[in-house]
Amino acid sequence: MDGDGEHGRLVRVPSGKATVEGDLVVPQGANGIVLFAHGSGSGRFSPRNQYVAKVLNEAGMATLLIDLLTKEEEEIDSRTRQFRFDIDLLAKRLLDATKWLKKDRATKNLASGYFGASTGAAAALMAAAKLPQDVKVVVSRGGRPDLAADYLPKVRAPVLLIVGGNDPVVIDLNKEAMKHLAAEKRLEIIPGASHLFEEPGKLEEVARLAADWFSKHFRST
Repeated sequence: MDGDGEHGRLVRVPSGKATVEGDLVVPQGANGIVLFAHGSGSGRFSPRNQYVAKVLNEAGMATLLIDLLTKEEEEIDSRTRQFRFDIDLLAKRLLDATKWLKKDRATKNLASGYFGASTGAAAALMAAAKLPQDVKVVVSRGGRPDLAADYLPKVRAPVLLIVGGNDPVVIDLNKEAMKHLAAEKRLEIIPGASHLFEEPGKLEEVARLAADWFSKHFRST
């Protein structure tokens, strides 16, 4: 995947001693870029996040679907699950990717936002709290904001929390998180949707809500 534009390109982002890979797409005239923080046991090839990214691209936004773990770490995690709940590590990888985008010629002038799923949402919120000047907007899909509880009051970016109506435990966790978010915030509960939004039409609703939220807040930066 070489070159800029709709076809995208494969990028490699150094983070400490590791290097993680991502797929970058920058539509012509994009005014913002969304970094995807995948959930537990998932990566940049997740069909759900790829679908959401395509909708955002069609709405004129750039996207970076990035693996927050290296291939070696993913292999270990598939057996031990030791990395998927290491929110500090995931957030650091996200921070390093955000800083990398600020140096890349195709993305350096774009406002940054995060789309986090499951445990990736906690990493997105933690990273947003640590980079308040650079991260302008956050969307969480079926997220675990409780895993970033200490950082929620420090988040300055507007936050949209999207939860399935058939996911009662995560609904409660997100309602509790709403109490601690000090910035602009909204909780959207999609009726009839489970944790992965696999029911007909539910992922489309997630993508529409996310695109509207990102578009609104990228325009205001």
